[in-house]
Amino acid sequence: MNLVTKSLAIVSALFLLSACDSTPSSSTSGKNGTGGAMSGTAPHDGSQADLAQNVGDRVFFETDSSTLTSEAQGTLDRQAAWLKQYSSVNVTVEGHCDERGTREYNLALGERRANAAKKYLVGAGVGANRVSTISYGKERPAVIGSDESAWGQNRRAVTVLTNQ
Repeated sequence: MNLVTKSLAIVSALFLLSACDSTPSSSTSGKNGTGGAMSGTAPHDGSQADLAQNVGDRVFFETDSSTLTSEAQGTLDRQAAWLKQYSSVNVTVEGHCDERGTREYNLALGERRANAAKKYLVGAGVGANRVSTISYGKERPAVIGSDESAWGQNRRAVTVLTNQ
């Protein structure tokens, strides 16, 4: 290593160390133990944060598929129960894809994924008029990356509250 590279490495290491906080965190866990908001408070019942933390707001798909896995069905069952509890809430199911494939192909696949999730929610007793769909294809990745880990997190349908 040359002197500049060594100096940059040392400065970077010192910067990272100075950013570490040695005091314990004061935040509390949410109802399901996944962590609460920054202030340590639980999410407001019937909110997007409540859905995400206590039920799960997304389901994942295999490559080139819009078929719901058993795990996805379990999440959608919990979403349906939550939506029945909060009957004034309307949602949009967003369909997403990983970066592979053409824009047009991924928009169509994202639409099939969103519609699969909507169909399941409606079949579980949620009013069809309460659930809309949209496809973002590969345009809104949850994780940036070109490997299976990133792709797996980007092949998803996300349920988003539309009237908060």
